Amino acid sequence: MEKYTHIGVYGVLIHDNNILLIKKARGPHTGKWDLPGGTIEFGEEPYETLRREMKEETGIGEIKGRIRTAESYELIYPYLENQLEELHHIGIIYDVEIINHNYELKTDGDEEDSLGARWIRLKELEEIEVTPMIKMIFKDRN
Repeated sequence: MEKYTHIGVYGVLIHDNNILLIKKARGPHTGKWDLPGGTIEFGEEPYETLRREMKEETGIGEIKGRIRTAESYELIYPYLENQLEELHHIGIIYDVEIINHNYELKTDGDEEDSLGARWIRLKELEEIEVTPMIKMIFKDRN
């Protein structure tokens, strides 16, 4: 079994009791709702990753962020038809605010990782299929 460590940067953007999420287009969580974000490119600072990924996946380009936490989890999933992969996913999580509210939300996806972004009521998080990262971040929320 292949082992893989993925380090990503993700943004928690909450406005008027709604959270901005993207629907995963690929990987072990295809079809689930997740935080916007993704992989740190070689030589890229985590904050720059956050800004780039937010723009690519949601269309929101002018943000400010503050590190909230770092979380990680492990899972085994079918990477290829006859090959399992053990994934160690590490996420650097930022609290995000929009600086300029003049944007067009990317509801159709980014043709890579996202099938589209959507504002979802916080109270709906328990009713929709979400990634483990979201479950960990909001585990103490009642």
